Amino acid sequence: MKTKSIQFIALSLFVSLLTLPLSFAQNKAKEIEQLMSKYNEYGQFNGSVLVAEHGKVIFEKGFGNANIEWNIPNQPDTKFRLGSISKQFTTFLIIKLAEEGKLKLDVPITTYLPDYPKATGDKITIHHLMTHTSGIPSYTSFPDFFRDKSRNPYTPEGLTKLFCDLPLEFTPGEKFNYCNSGYILLGYIIEKVSGKTYENYLQETILTPLKMANTGYDHSDIILKNRAAGYEKRGKVIVNADYLDMSVPYSAGSLYSTVEDLYLWDQSLYTTQLLSEASMNLLFKEYIPADGGHYGYGWFINDVANGKNSKVKTISHGGGINGFNTIISRIPADKNLVVILNNTGGTVLEEMNQAIRNILYDQPYHLPKKSVAFELLEIFTNDGLAAGNTAYAKIKNDPTYGIKESDMNRVGYRLLELNKKKEAIEIFKINTEAFPKSGNTYDSLGEAYLADGNKKLAIVNYTKSIELDPSNENGKKILAEISKK
Repeated sequence: MKTKSIQFIALSLFVSLLTLPLSFAQNKAKEIEQLMSKYNEYGQFNGSVLVAEHGKVIFEKGFGNANIEWNIPNQPDTKFRLGSISKQFTTFLIIKLAEEGKLKLDVPITTYLPDYPKATGDKITIHHLMTHTSGIPSYTSFPDFFRDKSRNPYTPEGLTKLFCDLPLEFTPGEKFNYCNSGYILLGYIIEKVSGKTYENYLQETILTPLKMANTGYDHSDIILKNRAAGYEKRGKVIVNADYLDMSVPYSAGSLYSTVEDLYLWDQSLYTTQLLSEASMNLLFKEYIPADGGHYGYGWFINDVANGKNSKVKTISHGGGINGFNTIISRIPADKNLVVILNNTGGTVLEEMNQAIRNILYDQPYHLPKKSVAFELLEIFTNDGLAAGNTAYAKIKNDPTYGIKESDMNRVGYRLLELNKKKEAIEIFKINTEAFPKSGNTYDSLGEAYLADGNKKLAIVNYTKSIELDPSNENGKKILAEISKK
């Protein structure tokens, strides 16, 4: 009897130890669901989420609608446009060609694009393109680009002609400056070297071997099952996103995928199925300081606190394209993964990612709050300046509301579009008060004052912006123009 009792206790203990990890994962999944449900309730998230811990999926779910007109819900297999997450696939293809000896990373791009202007092309390498250090102006930053050109179809050669004759903004290799033009050239080089279209080479090199059947190059005219529609938020109002011809983002941002397929992609990066270990390491090397961390080849690399008196390395990238924003965040040391795909325009995905990461590491995190910005847009738009100020005075100390810099900035620019300049100035002023160390808030306030004809206060705020953010080249340019006049 005694022996049986000991065996029974031992067996019970063994079973309990087996079920503990499952129990912890279920608790974390429940917390993640509560977190994302609250973001959805407050109108700050509409999309799909997947979270993996130690390489195993512990949570995947869709929130809100893939198609709002027809009330079709988002699911884990809903297809979203990825925007700049596409860049990591482009760099992977380049490294694959380099591994096969078909190109070199440290030679001038004119080696592969002989028609590119030699005055600048002879100074720029593929390495410069992949690390955003080429100095080429980013075509998506051109004035009125989205209004005048983004609806038109382009060939890779046609896209290149938009920027190839422009002077460089700085000496190649000198500094990091995020540049979509460089990634257009990478796609063009892939086509020249492989002899195939970017889309076909991507399909046969990555998507087919990894069985990523729900990922591809997006085309607006093709019927694509389970594709999410893209929307934008104007405060609390949701509108259809502006049309974008998908040849325009090309190899810098034209892919679509699902959270489930991006999990397959993440898992493949721990293997040598498609690339050797040496080649894989090239993707994640820290080449240039960028945004508080470093940039590799198509990935941002940062060290973040895990709450245990230590830090973990995150390898991540976000994306934004008409109607969508996205993030994929990997922690290779623990094989943790967060993928969030949203189809209602810009929102605070990095904030959500941080909260989920804290849940994974059993650390405190903040629940979302109602948006002050969304509340004020409606009032400033419909009822005017005085009513908006009164409303802000009532809610600014309400703990259920919170101010997000990006939301306030977006609302301010929306008011400028509506020609409500005084109201826009007030929103931007609130933003500078809430985020006094952000150069971007003062830059926006300066722009609003300039639009309102107040050059004196425009100069004051642009000057403050540059003081806080010396890398604000556009602010410097505008300040110089105002000063001359």
